[in-house]
Parts: sequence; C-alpha cells; structure tokens
Amino acid sequence: MRYLGWLIKGVIFILLLGFALKNSEQVTVHYYLDYVWEAPLVLVLLGFFAIGAITGLLAIMPHLIRQRRELGRLRKSARKQPDAPLIQDNL
Repeated sequence: MRYLGWLIKGVIFILLLGFALKNSEQVTVHYYLDYVWEAPLVLVLLGFFAIGAITGLLAIMPHLIRQRRELGRLRKSARKQPDAPLIQDNL
C-alpha cells in the first residue's frame, strides 16, 4: 500500500511537471492603476492558487478558534466533575 501511495505521488508530479513545461510562455496580468505583471503562466496560476488557499484558511480560522475554546471549556468542566459511577448492562 505504501508503494501505491508513492506511485500515485510520482504520477501526479510527472503530470504537473509536464503541465509546467507546456505552459512556460509569458502572460501579462493587468491590475488597477495601470500596473502590469509579466510572468510565466505556471507562476501566475500557482500564485493565484496560493492566494485562494490562504484566503480559505483565513476564512475558517474564527470557526476553528471557537471550537478549540469550547473544547477547552468542556475539558475543564469534565475535570472538575467527580467520576460518574459505571453502569454495567446485564444482558
């Protein structure tokens, strides 16, 4: 199973490398205020993918922080309570 994982990673790497080599021509990205950026298409795609991933992580952070705080409160309250008696089922 471990070798299958490495094989899949290798195939994905080869496909992405081929994509990068095929799309190495320069593209021009126009921004506001007449700002122009010229870079290979692969770098432009990688940059915007990274910006999207970071934006998604920042969007989910408040929810994760809220969950961690609630989990901390629940753990603290569970430590304060005495152990509940064990109930055994007699089937």
